[in-house]
Amino acid sequence: MDAESVKLLGYWARQSCHKKIPVLVHDGKPLAESLVIIEYIDETWKQNPLLPQDPYERAKAPFWAKFADEKIVPAVMGAFTKKGEDQEKAVKEARENLKTLESALEGRHFFGGETIGFADIAIGWIVCWARVVGEILGTSLIDAEAMPLLTAWFEDLFKVLVIKECMPPYDKLLEHNAAFRKILLAAST
Repeated sequence: MDAESVKLLGYWARQSCHKKIPVLVHDGKPLAESLVIIEYIDETWKQNPLLPQDPYERAKAPFWAKFADEKIVPAVMGAFTKKGEDQEKAVKEARENLKTLESALEGRHFFGGETIGFADIAIGWIVCWARVVGEILGTSLIDAEAMPLLTAWFEDLFKVLVIKECMPPYDKLLEHNAAFRKILLAAST
């Protein structure tokens, strides 16, 4: 073993890898990164498609997942880790990006239509985390009046049994994230 390797779930990964989690191991082959894993699942188990069949709709699903990863996550993280005016700016940016995300739900129950799919799975944790962060900060990042479609989507998504069963209890998420925020803020001073 060289110093540039790390062992993850019994598999060796080079330092040049992204070192990302989660990791899916299927047939002895590891895959990392959520969006890559979701695409792999869609291609491997075709009897339960996660991506829409329509080419245009199929292209939009990864777009919205990437939008959430690249725009919403950094803004929510900024709100979570900053104070004062910087935090206010991050909260405003998070709300604007969440409102943009909501536009993808116009006329739809879920991002993929009437059933959950790729974008719903990829985005669900982000919206859940935004709610947790908002509660910790004492503000609402997702306002039910300003974002009724996103609010309804979130509530419907977490009624889906497989999603509900996989989510940790909300109070535990609050507790963990509040403690983590204290650590982050203490380290930044």
